[in-house]
Amino acid sequence: MRWLLSLFFIVQMYVALAVVALGFGIPALIDRRAAFLAIHVYCHYVRWSAKVLVGLRSEVRGEVPQGEVLIASKHQSFFDIILLASALPRPKFIMKRELLYTPFIGFYGLRTGCIPVNRGKRGAAIAKMKQDVMASPVKGQLIIFPQGTRVAPGAELPYKVGAGLLYDQLEQVCIPVATNVGIFWPRHGILRKPGLAVIEFLPPIAPGLRVKEFMTQVEAVIEPASEALMREGGWTPAET
Repeated sequence: MRWLLSLFFIVQMYVALAVVALGFGIPALIDRRAAFLAIHVYCHYVRWSAKVLVGLRSEVRGEVPQGEVLIASKHQSFFDIILLASALPRPKFIMKRELLYTPFIGFYGLRTGCIPVNRGKRGAAIAKMKQDVMASPVKGQLIIFPQGTRVAPGAELPYKVGAGLLYDQLEQVCIPVATNVGIFWPRHGILRKPGLAVIEFLPPIAPGLRVKEFMTQVEAVIEPASEALMREGGWTPAET
């Protein structure tokens, strides 16, 4: 029964995406504020429907940044994107270029100032990302996933230097974000588990650190905070 409810939840979630995207399409084309409003409406709906249909509650902890900041977030599944986008006033993501060709997501990504990156080109991709970030006319909270992809609970993946280079270039405060969403909403598969999914905005990292120092610090705060949230949610690390 839980699997069937999860399947129904996923289907209606994508139907809702189409309804909201089409409903706000023309206003979003005229005014970026409508694009952000559409994203907030959709993300709050997904949070509500997850609670009602599969028992997955969600919570945002910490002080939500309002101005222009860099956000370095742990990324475990699509649900942490939903929580970030529902909480932040003007979220814009560093996203993989393939999403530009995804119906609705590509359009709203561009309207809200998301920065597409070709992950296969490495050095060239980083240079292009930095150039596009500086040229973007959209102000807001720039979100990057330092590990570059979704990482399952308990899995280890190195933090990539792109986050540090953006931190150095922007000279802005960086807000690390921890999460436990992966124990309820996995990277792959249909089953969604009941529980309390959390993202937590952690204390800010002031500008001015060297890139290597920043990378060490951001990993040192995100990883234990995420593990604490996962343990709170009932997760225990696998024995080795």
